[in-house]
Amino acid sequence: MNRHKSSGANRNVRLAEQIQKDLAVLIQREFDVSRSGLITLTGVDLSADYAHAKVWFTVLGAEPETAAATLNEKAGWLHSLLFKMLHIHTVPTLRFFHDDQLARGIEMTQLIDRANRPEDYPDSVDPLPDTKDDRK
Repeated sequence: MNRHKSSGANRNVRLAEQIQKDLAVLIQREFDVSRSGLITLTGVDLSADYAHAKVWFTVLGAEPETAAATLNEKAGWLHSLLFKMLHIHTVPTLRFFHDDQLARGIEMTQLIDRANRPEDYPDSVDPLPDTKDDRK
């Protein structure tokens, strides 16, 4: 009896993954890298009724705002191409958002690395002083 609830959630996940794969192919094939940069899709969040999709992306070689504007400008066109690829009744409207989690992760890693470098703290006490045994 519980299977019916989970199958809807699983369908949502499978559909989001398929949308992400198909959009990635379309963007790679149809977009000019020199204008929009190298765009990588990191995730798709679908509404429960499949009417709306938030598409998350990262970009190299362009400003995130420029890439987002280009993607959102072409969202209707991508929607129509996606409609031809997917054989479902409702293809969601697309909205693109820059995913800054990767940049935040890199920043946190750099902060941790900086905090763990003892040479950055000349006044700190060496935690393991060189103790020589002077007894003979």
